[in-house]
Amino acid sequence: MADNLFGTDGVRGQANRWPMTAEMALKLGAAAGRYFRRDQHEHRVVIGKDTRLSGYMIEYALTAGFTSTGMNVFLLGPVPTPAVGYLTHGLRADVGVMISASHNPAQDNGIKFFGPDGYKLSDEAEAGIQAILDEGPRLAMPENIGRARRFEDARGRYVEYAKTTFPNRKRLDGLRIVLDCANGAAYRTAPAVLWELGAEVIPIGVEPNGYNINLECGSTHPEAAAQKVLESRADIGICLDGDADRVVIVDENGQVADGDQIMGLIATRWAQDGRLAGDTLVATVMSNLGLERHLNAKGIDLKRTSVGDRYVVEEMRSGGFNLGGEQSGHIVMSDHSTTGDGLIGALQFLACMVETDKKASELARVFEPVPQKLINVRYEAGQDPLAADAVQRAIADGEKALGSEGRLLIRKSGTEPLIRVMAEALDPVLMDKVLDKVVSEVKTAS
Repeated sequence: MADNLFGTDGVRGQANRWPMTAEMALKLGAAAGRYFRRDQHEHRVVIGKDTRLSGYMIEYALTAGFTSTGMNVFLLGPVPTPAVGYLTHGLRADVGVMISASHNPAQDNGIKFFGPDGYKLSDEAEAGIQAILDEGPRLAMPENIGRARRFEDARGRYVEYAKTTFPNRKRLDGLRIVLDCANGAAYRTAPAVLWELGAEVIPIGVEPNGYNINLECGSTHPEAAAQKVLESRADIGICLDGDADRVVIVDENGQVADGDQIMGLIATRWAQDGRLAGDTLVATVMSNLGLERHLNAKGIDLKRTSVGDRYVVEEMRSGGFNLGGEQSGHIVMSDHSTTGDGLIGALQFLACMVETDKKASELARVFEPVPQKLINVRYEAGQDPLAADAVQRAIADGEKALGSEGRLLIRKSGTEPLIRVMAEALDPVLMDKVLDKVVSEVKTAS
């Protein structure tokens, strides 16, 4: 039995190190191909990627694996993660694959799978692929080996679709927009969408070289966009991450609004218009308590899930809700997309600007956040700091001290060897005290 490959968002690791090796990618492609190949009809897979150098290696290895089981492969090239979900369904493919480590640095990479409906795979489907991987897939007969071809129109199709999510007959004329594409997957699609809708676009982070994805740019480093907004006197800054499934907004004063503020704005507007299904927003345990209080005051419910946009989407689908996301900037709008989509999320914010004629700064501060702080503690492989008695005591003491006036959340990252310790409280002094104690014990046990 092989070690479980799948984390909270597919398979991820350092490129050319297990499990992100060419050999493993080939085996994974063959296992996924066999899992989705149920009969003798033509079977298709679409494969997209971001701009990491290792994407070439993994793309070709996956292609070899899929074709070895009789799957025909459509290679999309660099496209946003949501474009893979969209095109998997649009091309009637059996499975879609995105090669990306999202907001992680260039030396990392990952493999995310989408089902034929364009949604990320369930835990059950991933377990099925894992089982075939452990057993070894049955290869196709020589006459049934699949073909591979470049699909040249992938970016164009996604650009046209993204524009349809903007209000009909509305344009972005007169808006000067700084757009940071993180030297990633949206470096060509996102500027095209905004320009075609009439905006003056000032692009940064659009010169990928294989090594600079997310490097001091994008949604995890919005300082570059904030500086450019001030320098160019732009109306707004939009920061995507490496695979463009996240977005944060920079207002005209250089202030940053995270996913909670964006979701709060969209949820409030949609509820006013009768568009918010179930008068509910789905977010994760990481979303700020201030967001929950704001929504409740507007008669909007907040449902929380585990961290990961796939869990947000699962809750949205099971409950029939159409808006969800994460504080980190995943904005999921099931009326438009099957997964987090940074560009379409930004278009919804821009639509609010156009329809209300308000500045970004007037829309980007929907609620006053409750003081919140997150500290990441790296641990050595094989260690389990959260199992230590001293850590458990510190957590219990912290939760007791915070009571109903705050929250303490400790969890392992699903993509990196990190313990994420988050504290939130109306009293920032108490918050810091509790956080420092827990972090200290986690570091000692790491």
